[in-house]
Amino acid sequence: MNTAAGRLIRAELKLMTRDPLVLTFVFAFPIVTMLIIGGAFGTRPNPGFDHTNPAHWYVASYLTVVIAAVGLVMLPVHLASYRERGVLRRFAAAGFPRWSFAVAQLVVGLITTAVACALLLAVAAPVYGLPALHDGWRVAVALAFGAVGFISLGVLLGTLLPSARSAQAVGLLLFFPSFLLGAGGPPPDVMGSVVRHVAGPLPLTLLTNAVRGPWLGVDSATASLVGLVAMTVAFTAVAARRAVL
Repeated sequence: MNTAAGRLIRAELKLMTRDPLVLTFVFAFPIVTMLIIGGAFGTRPNPGFDHTNPAHWYVASYLTVVIAAVGLVMLPVHLASYRERGVLRRFAAAGFPRWSFAVAQLVVGLITTAVACALLLAVAAPVYGLPALHDGWRVAVALAFGAVGFISLGVLLGTLLPSARSAQAVGLLLFFPSFLLGAGGPPPDVMGSVVRHVAGPLPLTLLTNAVRGPWLGVDSATASLVGLVAMTVAFTAVAARRAVL
């Protein structure tokens, strides 16, 4: 870890743990909302939730909320603030290659996501119990591609938006509708047809479907997984090109 990327990763991890935005949106918000909405719908199997336990439905869904918070809120604001203050130029002047910073953001984003997801499951376990994992490899593949895809999107937004305030505004504007329509809001069965059509192609909807269906054993969600992989490849390619130029 004495390489340029290693030194950046250590420094970035320290900064992330001190950032109130990270602590709020990545760690606290998914847990608090999961506990509230899971309690609102109860734990009896419900036809609106594919005849599964509604609390388990939301436990499986809220791992994707963590991923979205990292990619749409945490990273764009962090990177845009660096650009705004000239930190990236100072990194370049100090001899850090541009690719090392992009790699550091990917690793830090993945570590933050893993820790936040583990914490969410640790809180959910004694309250609602953890849903049985029916198709673990599909869930693992979806979470991995989803995490990389949203981190790439976060890096892309952070390199495009001119300031931390604009990144926060755009990030929150993208996050909350995605959250309500694609993961943490009401089940699709109670949404109107127009809302379902709007929600269907959203990246967070694809990720949530690809995780929740195989986890709960109600759907293989192959189409959502294919769409998620395509989205991740596209976001990663554009973000990598943007980050190294």
